[in-house]
Amino acid sequence: MRGFVIRRIVFSILTMLGASVIVFGLSRAAGDPMELYAQQAGYGMSEEAYKALFFELGLDKPLPVQYVSWLGRVLKGDLGRGLTSQEDVTKIIRDKIGNTLQLGSVSWAVATLVGIPLGVLSAVKRGTMWDYAGRTLAVFGQGAPPFWIAIMAILIFAVRFDWLPAGGKTGWQSFILPSATLGLAASAGYLRLMRSSMLEVLDSEFVKLARAKGAGARTVIWKHAFKNAMIAPLTLSALIFAGFISGTVVVETVFVWPGLGTMSVDAVGKNDFPIMTGAVLMFALFYTVINFFADLSYALIDPRIRYT
Repeated sequence: MRGFVIRRIVFSILTMLGASVIVFGLSRAAGDPMELYAQQAGYGMSEEAYKALFFELGLDKPLPVQYVSWLGRVLKGDLGRGLTSQEDVTKIIRDKIGNTLQLGSVSWAVATLVGIPLGVLSAVKRGTMWDYAGRTLAVFGQGAPPFWIAIMAILIFAVRFDWLPAGGKTGWQSFILPSATLGLAASAGYLRLMRSSMLEVLDSEFVKLARAKGAGARTVIWKHAFKNAMIAPLTLSALIFAGFISGTVVVETVFVWPGLGTMSVDAVGKNDFPIMTGAVLMFALFYTVINFFADLSYALIDPRIRYT
């Protein structure tokens, strides 16, 4: 187990280094950084200020040296300053990350609590009305675009009936529409994967043996089948949670949610690459950390797995 953890830590570090190389390379491939700073400053930047900023950014040095210098600042938590606001990027992300984590956690809980039980029900009741209803929900949830679901939810529940706020973060009610929008597609994925995993396990020999020994239906489903069918949904669960943290750009934009997604869209519109760089690195870190803990949790779910 210790060797596995060490290897996963090393692979995670290498993943983050690879992401940093890609992010740095793209920031330089977009064009001369000085042109972006000059555009944001307008026509008021003097030649002396231009040269001072050029040397401050280290653009007089070779690209490998620039990367090492930039990486050193990133490891210290210094992501630079935004081009438009001149505010520290680390502070901007710190102010936004809490809202994204809250929305992502609530959406993940909704998707998990809806999708997994429905997947189990659809597998146990296969061929019945419950199975067809679950599969219909899964097809609709995975086929409908999130932005369309978000707009329809606003039109129905906020505009037509005025039950819920249309956007922003004003209280617990403002979580309902965005979390339901995010949770619908994720619960559809849960449902389909959980159903197929449960059907495979329910048809296995050890489940047939448990039934032959006289085990009750609940014992067979929840003790023998459910635990062994959770490996694939567990992997999906980690990806869904990471996606909710880093991939909620569309939903946050539609619902004007003050999180990392809205911040990223604003940064792209303003060509503010320090903020874009910080957002991409934060998203990569989320994926790496969450998948690391997902790998460690496999042994807790399936006793057949041993890390040697």
